[in-house]
Amino acid sequence: MSTNPQALELNRTIEQANPSVLRLLSRRGRAIYFPSKGIVQQGADAKGATINATIGVALEDDGSPMALPALAGRVRLDPALAFNYAPPYGRPDIRNAWEKALLAKNPSLAGAAISKPVVTAALTHGLSMAGYLLVDEGDEIIIPDLYWENYDLLFGSAYGGRLRPFPMFDGKGFNVAGLRAELGRGAPGKRLVLLNFPNNPTGYTATVEEAQALRAALVEAAERGCDVAALIDDAYFGLVYEKGILTESMFGLLAGAHERLLAVKFDGPTKEDYVWGFRVGFVTFGCGRSSPAMYEALERKLVGAIRGNISNVANLSQSLLAAAYRDPAYDEQKRGKYAVLRRRYEEIRRLLESHPEYAAVAEPLPYNSGYFMCLKVREEIDAEALRQRLLSKYGVGVIALGPLVRIAFSSTPLPAIARLLGSIYRAGLELRNG
Repeated sequence: MSTNPQALELNRTIEQANPSVLRLLSRRGRAIYFPSKGIVQQGADAKGATINATIGVALEDDGSPMALPALAGRVRLDPALAFNYAPPYGRPDIRNAWEKALLAKNPSLAGAAISKPVVTAALTHGLSMAGYLLVDEGDEIIIPDLYWENYDLLFGSAYGGRLRPFPMFDGKGFNVAGLRAELGRGAPGKRLVLLNFPNNPTGYTATVEEAQALRAALVEAAERGCDVAALIDDAYFGLVYEKGILTESMFGLLAGAHERLLAVKFDGPTKEDYVWGFRVGFVTFGCGRSSPAMYEALERKLVGAIRGNISNVANLSQSLLAAAYRDPAYDEQKRGKYAVLRRRYEEIRRLLESHPEYAAVAEPLPYNSGYFMCLKVREEIDAEALRQRLLSKYGVGVIALGPLVRIAFSSTPLPAIARLLGSIYRAGLELRNG
């Protein structure tokens, strides 16, 4: 099947600005495009026409969206902000608001040339679209060995990629040397790297020093002749609880780091704004060698993939978020929720430090941020058996991941944390002692 001329034109635009970025694209990525003269564009051209018979929505005779009173009566928004389609790239107001916030939260981006955030159906969908654009069957994705299991589905099952894990920790902290070794394997070529801070499942974020070392390792690979795409999963961005930990996104350190290094940021309000069911996310590109035309071409490819996948993202969720970002109480409310999570984190740390006997059952992996922390159980204790014992005898639910037990303190009330940890200790002793 021949490639559409519109896709070829986007490819030429990208290649003229930065051939490395074009080489990173998958076969799907090179073939995709957003139709410049299709139905959506023709509908946009007709906006404001006296009679607009272009778009496939149902309107009342007065031009307002048709809406069932059973639904409209439950939505305190202009029906046009709830029931109409959103634009393919996302609502302009929420894109602008997110871009402004992104720059404010990441001072390292000052002066950097990056794309405008494109709206996706939450962060998971953004990652999937990155797989569409970047991952060919057999491509390897370098990743720490402690990772969100959905990556297997997103990049492996869906696009035929292969995760290539390296040990996340080296006994001191993040295993930068392990990443550097994986980047250096084989001849120079395409390198896909996925970093997730705060990490799920461990709740670990790189220190400021580790973050700079990670940047150096990726730049070294680019200087060696590799075309590098760094995928930055910022699902839990902002939830950092200790000093000396990176409070910016790695995207800020990488977006302009090298001409052969394409950084792709995946973020959104799901965890940052506590709206898990809204399903809104953002994808932003940054590279050391770029042009506005290149970013526009990448955005058009991304939006083409979105249109071919889900058409567009829910308007209602975007409208609600855009209104929240204009609310003068938004920042203070967000700080209040952060404080709740930080108190739970601090209570776990306090209890583990004040109960050294718990080490007879399990010891914590490094953690400093996010929603989670992990305990590594002793070799003589099976983590899955521990999970089952906690459920059946103590009424406590945790996640077993190989030799690890993941605790979501994000969903555990502060008064229940002592019981949670005590139950793990008692159940572990019962299993160990038979």
